[in-house]
Amino acid sequence: MYDLIIIGAGPAGLSAALYASRAGASVLVLDGGAPGGKLNLTAEIENYPGFIKKGPELAYAMFEHCLSFGAKYEYGHVTSIKVDENQKIVCVDEKEYSTKYVFIATGTKERKMGIPLEEEMTGRGVSYCAVCDGPFFKNKDVCVIGGGNSAIEEATYLSDIANKVHVIVRRDVLRADQYLIDKMNKKENIELHVLKKPHSIEVVDQKVSGLIVEDSLSGELSTIETQGIFPFIGLDPMTDFVKDLGIVDEFGYIYVDNNMESNVKGIFAGGDVIAKSLRQVVTATNDGAIAGQYIASLLK
Repeated sequence: MYDLIIIGAGPAGLSAALYASRAGASVLVLDGGAPGGKLNLTAEIENYPGFIKKGPELAYAMFEHCLSFGAKYEYGHVTSIKVDENQKIVCVDEKEYSTKYVFIATGTKERKMGIPLEEEMTGRGVSYCAVCDGPFFKNKDVCVIGGGNSAIEEATYLSDIANKVHVIVRRDVLRADQYLIDKMNKKENIELHVLKKPHSIEVVDQKVSGLIVEDSLSGELSTIETQGIFPFIGLDPMTDFVKDLGIVDEFGYIYVDNNMESNVKGIFAGGDVIAKSLRQVVTATNDGAIAGQYIASLLK
């Protein structure tokens, strides 16, 4: 039996592993993706105090550091958590692990546009990661969907690779921070399309050839020629495996107290997966540190 099983190896999960294992707890970190979470999909981290690094570089540094006090790491997809009086059973594919405490740090997944051919064209012109797939669109025209921080950051990143970047915004204002908007406005090959929303995808030879957009006011349709579509329209928490425990709100986020504990005793959560106002690397590490230290104190 482990003292603590952490589900998710992003900044929150890794920070919890660091604090708990450093305090003497036996810790297992489980993740179904690359360690570091969304850090691996971020071109550059500019708002983590003391560091300006490429996302994957920070992810690797965190992973090495946070496992340096004896925490173990295993790859696997958690399917459910069984709650017993004296232990928690974490089900991973066909395995089961026993633990005293659980820390959920599974983060979020990208929201889909919900338009025809989106699923079929994923990997054939539709991508949810500019850092991963941007090089495939060198000197081509691409569309970025969304007006928040992620969309504007990715549009700016793509502008250094693509011939032209079309930014499609449903409303007539951008929700992104002014700093990011100013940075984007300096790019001559970015064109902003306000009051437009994706309607459908045009395809030639099984690849994206255009995006049909709908005017948010008139409903009029128009076509933008593009070879790539990058939606950044929001995120949904990855909590399907714990919804039966009654610890999530109407949007799927987990409610926690000041110690990061949910309303099921012994199950904690942190990072992007919890109900809070700011989801950043620095707030995720804060959540993990609080939970890891508190859980370690319970073992003494």
